[in-house]
Amino acid sequence: MNRKQVLPEVEISATPQALQAVDLCAPQTYHGEGRLSLGALPRVALELAISSPDNGFAWQIQTQFTANQAGDQAQTLRLRLNGQAPLTCQRCLQTFQYSLNVERLFIVVADEAAADAYPIEDDLLDPLVCSPHFDILALIEDEILLSLPLVPKHPEALCAPSPLLGVIEEPENPFKVLKNIRK
Repeated sequence: MNRKQVLPEVEISATPQALQAVDLCAPQTYHGEGRLSLGALPRVALELAISSPDNGFAWQIQTQFTANQAGDQAQTLRLRLNGQAPLTCQRCLQTFQYSLNVERLFIVVADEAAADAYPIEDDLLDPLVCSPHFDILALIEDEILLSLPLVPKHPEALCAPSPLLGVIEEPENPFKVLKNIRK
């Protein structure tokens, strides 16, 4: 590709259907932004404490071609996600709002072999295999799920232990009777 060549820039529609088939193999750049409701993100909806139609996530995507270390043109994809996720605190069992602000940068590679060969030490870029029908909606959903905490908890100062935790009685030690046998 000629460095002086101007690539066409295509705006991605904000509809879930348009996000499911983006041609990342084409020599063009993409940009787009929008808001996805939980109806378009069923795997995320399963992880949330409350699934209301008002919940959703704002997204923004921008691709560009830049020169890599070998001097070849490489396509990068920047993904930004923002939103609130209602989660259940595992310490107090109350619902709280988890703020999600994610920015990820990916490099688009030709095939699985190139993705496997990509240096794992590169913390800034993760490889994505290009496809004429790349599913950006699935990428957005995956990144939201990866950004949620494994064990959601309030900060300790804001968290009151559940009253149910105090009800559990400690069982009697079965070896307590053996203590009297020695005497």
